[in-house]
Amino acid sequence: MSSHNIKETEGTIRYVKNPGGPALGIFPGSGVGIIEKDGLFFKDLNRDGKLDKYEDWRLSSEERAKDLATKMTIKQIAGLMLYSRHQSIPAASSGWFPGTYEGKPYEESGAKPWELTDEQIAFLANDLRHVLVTTVESPETAARWNNKVQAFAEGSGLGIPANNSSDPRHATDASSEFNAGSGGHISMWPETLGLAATFDPAITKKFAEIASREYRALGLATALSPQIDIATDPRWFRFNGTFGEDSKLAADMARAYVDGLQTSDGDEEIAEGWGYDSVNAMVKHWPGGGSGEGGRDAHYSCGKYAVYPGNNFDEHLIPFVDGAFKLDGKTGRASAVMPYYTISLDQDTMNGENVGNSYSSYLIKDLLRGKYGYDGVVCTDWGDYGGRFRRPGFVP
Repeated sequence: MSSHNIKETEGTIRYVKNPGGPALGIFPGSGVGIIEKDGLFFKDLNRDGKLDKYEDWRLSSEERAKDLATKMTIKQIAGLMLYSRHQSIPAASSGWFPGTYEGKPYEESGAKPWELTDEQIAFLANDLRHVLVTTVESPETAARWNNKVQAFAEGSGLGIPANNSSDPRHATDASSEFNAGSGGHISMWPETLGLAATFDPAITKKFAEIASREYRALGLATALSPQIDIATDPRWFRFNGTFGEDSKLAADMARAYVDGLQTSDGDEEIAEGWGYDSVNAMVKHWPGGGSGEGGRDAHYSCGKYAVYPGNNFDEHLIPFVDGAFKLDGKTGRASAVMPYYTISLDQDTMNGENVGNSYSSYLIKDLLRGKYGYDGVVCTDWGDYGGRFRRPGFVP
């Protein structure tokens, strides 16, 4: 390989440039080498010395994914269907989600703030590749930690990278579990309801474009946002995370937000609107979580029923089907959807079941997949099986 095609950056990442193609980042120590073929360079992600289809960046994403799937074990497939619990960088010694470094609390370990915890090493080694990040010490710490995660993932199994994700980060309230990543050394903005108060989708889109770049700088590839529930009861304590009570405004704002997050333009675009500035949007909470009985919330058993006051179930779907699923940009639709913890009471017209939304064949298969043709990722809310704060999973 010609030396002028290789560039070292801070002794941590090696870049291999392809003429007319992508620059490949290699983490020293991962064990992944470079295959040269037809004057081009490719990562040998499974370290077998040959160019497999899933390693060939010239092929379509569909062809590469199909080839990768044929090489995966059941365990590896399962790892791509689970999320981690909440991860703070560095890990806290107490509180909701403590972590250890070689068996010691962070303060006693001597570890750098960007080092991987024992738990992170364990779930990455066991093929889990979706990680939820909460608080970070600084942008530098987040970026260095992401490099550590990706280096570990690249050197494990088939070299599948980690998908680091975050709840909303750009407001100042970090007091709630579903907003635990907010704040920090990034730009501060009004919460979602404040953006809706502008009545200007262009402002919301501009915010999302800025947020996507900051997410990528932090090593985050998926946003667990926007929250596009209709706010039908002011007693609901997640009211301020919505775009308000008007379904048409919420749809317009949802479309602008998702377009801003997901779309890469110009030299930053790789294909079909996706590129180096793109962040996956996971819209929530299907089929509308702002309709809890008495304004109570489904994080708690007292609020487990969504009752849709005024018999307006269809109204709650509008921000999804007319907004997040009908984008103006090339990416077409939000890449992921999160159902809520609620039981949408007496809404199953096919089976008559009153079960949690993530378990509802009618809401997910018949309505979301069937009637509305959504073929993206569906992710349960955190802990939708096995108790709160366990790992969520993807549903078919």
